[in-house]
Amino acid sequence: MSLTLGDVVAVLDATYPPASAQSWDQVGLVSGDHEQPVRRIHAAVDPTLAVIAEARDSGADLLLTHHPLLLRGIHSVATTSAKGASVTALVVGDVALYVAHTNADVADPGVNTALAAACGLDPASAHPLSVEEEHGLGLVGELPAETDLATFAGRLAEALPAAPGGIRVAGPPEGRVRRVALLGGAGDGLFDAARAAGADVYVTADLRHHPVLEAREEAVVADGTPYLVDAGHWATESLWLRGALDDLVGALAAAGHDTATLETHVSTIRTDPWTFTVGARTAEGGTA
Repeated sequence: MSLTLGDVVAVLDATYPPASAQSWDQVGLVSGDHEQPVRRIHAAVDPTLAVIAEARDSGADLLLTHHPLLLRGIHSVATTSAKGASVTALVVGDVALYVAHTNADVADPGVNTALAAACGLDPASAHPLSVEEEHGLGLVGELPAETDLATFAGRLAEALPAAPGGIRVAGPPEGRVRRVALLGGAGDGLFDAARAAGADVYVTADLRHHPVLEAREEAVVADGTPYLVDAGHWATESLWLRGALDDLVGALAAAGHDTATLETHVSTIRTDPWTFTVGARTAEGGTA
């Protein structure tokens, strides 16, 4: 029997249990018929109009994304809005959409374990950053050897996909780094958890001026850490996609499904909303 969407959803739900998502999140199957066949699966961070068109044009039956399409309520799916046009394109194109968001963040393997690997953490040392947070977002662990902040950030930049915003770092280049806290995507709500975990550096994204300034001020009156690295929302989460598809195919095969002709593809579209930067300077006035 051919592989169906219902077969794939069952494995995805087991791999990324919807109950492990944050209470505000919207995950799981968004569109599609459980009985429709699945021959090609497309994966992306964001279900943008361009990504949906790419999936449809490539013949995908299922689009797996990290970010939800319908996180907040909408009252119309008319094509006069981006959300409506997206829903229409999925339905008309016969492309199912499945979302694994914060439930993929906390999974092992998942979004944060992929980022931990990019940071160079010893896998055996990594554990949840904050068990007090709902379902424990983020990880903290150790590098195999201490290094300086500039070298750490440079290695991370090489491991991440290129993005226009690059990597922003708050801390002295010569600062010593061994213990790393991390959270893929927006993470300025876990500064206290990173500090409490004794992290030398905290890697996340979408850091804002005032929270970062206050966090660094608090660090100054302590021992100077954690240093902060804003590595970009899309970049820190896109690392998960290839592994997620490979794990999905393996789990389907283990469940007895024929995956010999199943095709998978990671989107070539960079959904980082920024397109270029101008005049970036270091704190010392040099070009970044």
